[in-house]
Amino acid sequence: MQQSGPGRVGIPLAERRLDLGFLAFWTLNFFVITYMFDLEQVVVRDPGRFEYPAWPPAFMIDLAHWWGRNFDPVLYARPAWFRATIWIDLVAFGPFYACAIFAFARGAEWIRVPSLVWAGLMLANVTIILFEELWGPHATPAPGVVLLANAGWLLVPVLVIARMWRDHPFTRPK
Repeated sequence: MQQSGPGRVGIPLAERRLDLGFLAFWTLNFFVITYMFDLEQVVVRDPGRFEYPAWPPAFMIDLAHWWGRNFDPVLYARPAWFRATIWIDLVAFGPFYACAIFAFARGAEWIRVPSLVWAGLMLANVTIILFEELWGPHATPAPGVVLLANAGWLLVPVLVIARMWRDHPFTRPK
């Protein structure tokens, strides 16, 4: 059920094609990236010596370690600042994704400001991580691959800012 005020009517989700893309992105992030791929980086302290935990699944742990060894050395090294960005993902971004999926599907305009906050924080986190991955002590041997793999976390927040900039993103005048 979409929110609408006096003189406004909700825009059906089918007409909000960009929002469908956001829903797909946030669903993937919630179920796969945040609470499997990223959770591994908190649950497994030392990727060189560990026992498989109950969660995340072993295949996701193996994927994260393969990615770290081949493309993303900072993920494998796990310095304290990097683990802090993972905790932000687990504690702030994961709950946001759940709320955003619900709100965007329903056209709930209360998600506007949280979306802008998420977008700004995501852009800051990804920029910091990419600086390390490109020029830091744990620089990637494959910058093109890493930039391409992280492009969505730069592009989607910019699109969210553009989408949520207006006062009524889910409604239009009657």
